[in-house]
Formats: sequence, C-alpha cells, structure tokens
Amino acid sequence: MLPSILLNDDRSERVRYDHPDYPLYIRRALLSGYPEYQAPNHWHEDIELICVLSGQMEYNVNGEIFVLNDGEGIFVNSGQMHFGFSEKRKECDFLCILLHPLFLCSVLPFERDFLSPLTGNAALPCLMLRPGEKWQAGILSQLRLLYEHRENPTSPLRALSSFSMICSLLYEHAPAEPERENGRNRDLLILKNMAGFIQQKYMEKISLAQIASAGAVGESKCCRLFSRYFAQSPNEYLNRYRLNKSVDLLCNTDLSITEIALSSGFGSASYYAELFRKWMNQPPTGFRRQRKEGKNQGYAV
Repeated sequence: MLPSILLNDDRSERVRYDHPDYPLYIRRALLSGYPEYQAPNHWHEDIELICVLSGQMEYNVNGEIFVLNDGEGIFVNSGQMHFGFSEKRKECDFLCILLHPLFLCSVLPFERDFLSPLTGNAALPCLMLRPGEKWQAGILSQLRLLYEHRENPTSPLRALSSFSMICSLLYEHAPAEPERENGRNRDLLILKNMAGFIQQKYMEKISLAQIASAGAVGESKCCRLFSRYFAQSPNEYLNRYRLNKSVDLLCNTDLSITEIALSSGFGSASYYAELFRKWMNQPPTGFRRQRKEGKNQGYAV
C-alpha cells in the first residue's frame, strides 16, 4: 500500500498509525517505491527512526545529508524536515518507524523531565546510528524488535518498552543544548509554510510567486531555501509531490491514467506520462501492473 500524506492544521504530516489508539507507525519499504528513488520531504511531531536492512540511502535532515549504509540508521527528532533518497537510484531495503512522544507521557513528569528536553533539544535535530557504537547498536536492535513483533497482539506494550529504552539511551547521550539559532529556525518555519502550501494546493495551478507568498518572502529567497534544504527548485518539489500522489492513486485505485494525471495536478495525461517515465524509468501503466503483481514490499513516508 502507498499511503498519501495528510496534513494537520499546522501543515505537518498527519501520520497514518498502525493502531487507532496507539501512535505507532512501523513499515518495511524499498526505496524504489518512490518516484526517482526519493521519498517526499515532510515533517511531523513524531520521532522517526530508520534502520537500513540492505543497500544504502542518503538522508536529508534540514538540508544536511547523511549516508546510511547496510546495518546503520538514523534518529530524526520531532519537527525536523527530512526525506530519504538515492542520488544514483540504488535500491535500499529499510525499516521506517514513527513514534509520537506522547506515547510515553502517561504522567506529566515524564513529559516535563525527559520527553520535552529530548524533543526540544536544538543540538539534536538528528543522529546517525551505527552498530559499532554499543548504545546506538542497542537502539538499532530495538527497531528490529519493533518490526518483528508488529503483528503481535501485545505489540503496543512491546513498543512502549522499546520506545522507553530508545528514549532513555538518546536522553543519556544527548549533547548539551546550545543557544538558539534564530535565523535558521526562521528559515525552517518559512520553508515549512511554503512546502505546506504546495501540499495543500498541489491539485491546482501554482506559481512561484504564490509559493513565495506562502512564506512571506521574495521569489529569490524562496528558491534559495528550497535549494539549500531540499536540493531542488520549488517546481521540482511540486512535481515530485504530485508524482508521489499519483503513485498512491496508481496502486490503490482503478482510476484511468488521465483521471490520475488530472487528480494529481498535472495539466494533461501526456505530460504526466512523460514526467513519470523520466523519473520512474517506466510508464505509469507498467508501474501499476508491477505493483499489482506484488513486486514491492511496501512504502513508508
């Protein structure tokens, strides 16, 4: 299944949790499931943890790129802009696990003393997880356990235990928080507003001026921020987002290619098919047939 991204009022991602009553999201995925081997850039309040099972991927967090090799992973703190990709379009099999901080806040002191200091630590937007570092290997081990037991009837209880262990290790090894980088924080807020505007209006015709206006900046600064943090232009970001929406429709509906093209914000089926073939190395019809034959293990955002 290829779930589309839903947005909250603040334009953060509304995560499709595995359980209606527990804020857990556990998926195994292949990077080839995304247009041009690149997941959508997004942010959410949940803590995100990635564990590479095989292959390699690059991971962009707030514009900084990390290379994750076989057996390695990354912790992405709450509220950070991030996405995984492969510049050379190489396959990567990985786990993607999202856990909302409130999952551990059974009593207020937990949130006050441990979770808020961790998620609000400006010195810890993310952290590479390497198996050679004992405490980081402990986190990677917990991620594999979360996936192995995801269908167990007591998986929420097991997840609570694993999440507690993960957060305790992160809290114990977190760097001291520096003074706030107000300029960087403002730029990230502007970028979130512009990306959120695209995610809300992608079905419509959108101009660069409108995207810049959503961030209350000029067009030149808009382009600089997209280039710095996303390594792409606003128009490339828009097209990638529309392509990811089309992938969702290809895999989960029986809409025609023309209907999918128009529903995803493309002006015509021919332009959509041309762009899809360029970024996915196959036409939309071939991609749909391949997925229906069950050749992809899943999709995570």
